[in-house]
Amino acid sequence: MGAAPGIAGSRRPEQEGCFLAADEWERDWFIRMNNTGGAVDVWEVHGINADDLIQSPEGHYFFPAVIPATELRLIQRDLPPGRRG
Repeated sequence: MGAAPGIAGSRRPEQEGCFLAADEWERDWFIRMNNTGGAVDVWEVHGINADDLIQSPEGHYFFPAVIPATELRLIQRDLPPGRRG
């Protein structure tokens, strides 16, 4: 996370990993949850095995490791807070 706040404005990670949206509805939910005031980018992830995901207590899945940049593709940039993707 570095110095940047989490998508919900937190100063520490909610989980030790990266949350991944399973579908468009969940992607949009994460975008609407953004209350940091800044724009949101949406990245597509490849090369992750679903069996490697962990379900958080809130019911969302995260990957408990760093995702290599080679497995990412930017698909939407600078979406305003609260706007659907």
